[in-house]
Amino acid sequence: MQRWLRSIISGKAVSQSASLRSLFALLGTVALMLGQPGIAGADDADAVCLDCHEDSLDLPFNASWHVVHSAGAAACSDCHGASEAHLEGDAPSVAFGKESATPVGDQNAACLGCHSKKQQMFWPGSVHDQEDVACSDCHQVHRRQDAVLTAQGQLDSCLDCHTRQQAELRLPSRHPILEGKTSCVDCHNPHGASTEASLKQPTLNDNCYSCHQEKRGPYLWAHAPADEDCSLCHTPHGSVNDRLLTSRAPFLCQQCHSAAFHPSQLNSGSAANSGSTNMYLLGKNCMNCHGQIHGSNHPSGSGLIR
Repeated sequence: MQRWLRSIISGKAVSQSASLRSLFALLGTVALMLGQPGIAGADDADAVCLDCHEDSLDLPFNASWHVVHSAGAAACSDCHGASEAHLEGDAPSVAFGKESATPVGDQNAACLGCHSKKQQMFWPGSVHDQEDVACSDCHQVHRRQDAVLTAQGQLDSCLDCHTRQQAELRLPSRHPILEGKTSCVDCHNPHGASTEASLKQPTLNDNCYSCHQEKRGPYLWAHAPADEDCSLCHTPHGSVNDRLLTSRAPFLCQQCHSAAFHPSQLNSGSAANSGSTNMYLLGKNCMNCHGQIHGSNHPSGSGLIR
């Protein structure tokens, strides 16, 4: 018996004449001996399910060892309900997927029966909940590796619906999400949050400071817009302007600084072909001089120059 169990655990082939039901019965006995009631809880009904549905698992013969949702639970019936009529050809009591007749709320309730804490505690009333997004729209629970838990799989899942962000991530200035250096879940909790846009931190600025600590301050001379809201100047997903700016300087600066020590003439392109072109228009940028745009700790840094 020990040799056979070792062959199962190591993934070696087992005699084809052994039925799945016999295998589960043996595993249940071993689980009791080892003090693992979770595997022993997989009753005959679950073994009957795998007699037909073994092709839906990455490793069907060793499913109880390798699939997360098979360990420590009664498996199939915990999610799909009793489903007595399913043995006669009807759909399970709870079926998952976009083609399922089971309401999305009932599908998600099966998942939330276990996953209702930590990351999932804000799911009720979240944006995805209000949009009737089912857990199975993103997650694949019958796989040894859920694709959405990988960097590329998670990106594909998010961009499949968020097409505007998909376009913004291909603009010249952007966060390196496509390269896998950062990801959507670094900033957002897809299962919901008490913050705007399901941000993981209490405020937008706190979210940005998670990576950009050098911009946090506190500063002796703080730039008020930067202190208040990063999105007043930056767009988070992508921009045609340098450094994710919402507009190119000096036009961005002049939205607030219409007359501050410099002439208040608007630096637009209207005078580009005339003889009175403003010296701050062509090849100029406010940040050429005001380099400490987020704030300064220099005693003479009130103008954010040093």
